[in-house]
Parts: sequence; C-alpha cells; structure tokens
Amino acid sequence: MTLQNLQETVSFLKKQTNIKPDVGLVLGSGLGAFVNEIQISAQIPFQDIPHFLPTTVEGHSGNLIVGEIEGKKIIALQGRMHFYEGHSMETVAFPTRVMALMGIEKIVLTNSAGGLMDQMQSGDFMIIEDHINLMGANPLMGHNLKELGPRFPDMTEAYDRKMISQLEQICIQNKIRFHKGVYGGLSGPTYETPAEVRYLKLIGCQAVGMSTVPETIAANHLGLRVAALSCITNLAAGISKTKLSHQEVTETAKRVEKQFALLLKNFLREL
Repeated sequence: MTLQNLQETVSFLKKQTNIKPDVGLVLGSGLGAFVNEIQISAQIPFQDIPHFLPTTVEGHSGNLIVGEIEGKKIIALQGRMHFYEGHSMETVAFPTRVMALMGIEKIVLTNSAGGLMDQMQSGDFMIIEDHINLMGANPLMGHNLKELGPRFPDMTEAYDRKMISQLEQICIQNKIRFHKGVYGGLSGPTYETPAEVRYLKLIGCQAVGMSTVPETIAANHLGLRVAALSCITNLAAGISKTKLSHQEVTETAKRVEKQFALLLKNFLREL
C-alpha cells in the first residue's frame, strides 16, 4: 500500500458523491441490513473501487455506502475484508484509511463474536472496552506512512471512553441486553478450541472474533475516535452445548436486526 493508492481511491469516491462524511461505519457478519436505515447517496460494490477487493464471506455483501442517517453524514462498509481470507494486514486496514482521508473523525466498528462469559446469551451485545491482539500481525508493520500517523501510536484509549459511555446509556434506556469487555482478536478461520477458549478467559477476554483489531489499530494511528460493538452470535467452544457454525452466526445476527438498528441509530444521533 502506498499513499498514492489511498489518494487514487479517495479521488474515485469523491467523484461518486459530494457528501463529506462525519462518521465511518463497518458492518460485520450478518449485520449489513442496517444499510436499509441509511438515506443512500451512493452505493458502490467493493470490486468497482480502485485498490479494494471483493469479500468472499457469507453475510458480507461487499458494498461501500455513502449517505445520511439521524442527521449524520456517513460512509459505511457493508462487510469487510479479513486477514483469514489471505489478505495482508495492509489490505484489511486499507478501507479504514480511505474513510479517514474522506474526512471522518469517528469510526464505529461492529462484528459478530463468540461469547466467553457464563452470563452471556446468544443475541446479546458487548461494548468493546479494549482488545488483545492475538492475530500474530499488525497493520502498522513495515514502512510507516508519516502522513497518516506516528511510528509508535499510543493505544492507552484504543476505544473512546465517552463513546463507550454513550453506547452503555442507550442500551440501558432501551432495555437492550449488553455487556462490556475485552475482545480477543484471532486470525481464524477456524473457531477456537475449548483449550484456546479457556486460555482466552484466563488472560482476560470476554469475547472472541476474527476482525476489528486491525481496523482499530489503523484508526488509532490516524487519530480517529473509535467505538466498537460485538453481537454475541454464539457461545464459544466448550461453553456452547452445540458445535459452532457460520450459519448460527448469520441467523442470530438476523434475529437481533431490529435491536441492532435501534441501538446504532440512537448512537449515531448522539455522536
């Protein structure tokens, strides 16, 4: 990835819309239906965007959306690229960097995750307070583009505390079941073994997934304020009484669509 690649993509997108977005949004597995809530100005498949790659995972439609919702100008990714698809970390982080150069100051990341807490139920939400990067890689490795951020960015407040508090209050006000916790980011694509789940709980994770961490790191490097929300679509191996499947993930996300939309719309209104 070069600065020129980023500039070419941004230049292309600016020709598709005259909206300068305030907020970036990434919609994870099975959560892409939220775009129906957006007053869409432009909808562009990933494969039509310079230097983007199409998604290969069910539940990730692979569209970039520009529009308005709750008085906010927004740029949204309906799906994302994953490290486990064989992409480099730079490729995974590329859309985050593009959104930043389009003008956003805040980004909201969503994902489907496995729950590690005994009190969690399928369909709950977890507000991410912090993460542990267990992917074995980092999107900032290699040459640092100083135009984007510093060589050694601080991660003390990787997830913005004010935004965490806003999400919490919205959940309470709307009687939405939620938790707060640490997200463990693994490379995938296999689900975790029961032994790995015991390890994740031991080191302080409350949920586990295969995304979000690279985007959070890239966003912090760029100076963006980050909020992240997991939909607990299944309980992790050894906790769940059934074997894990991606079908369960997408079915649970579908079941909580209305709650997810309510939560996200209220949150975007407050940003």
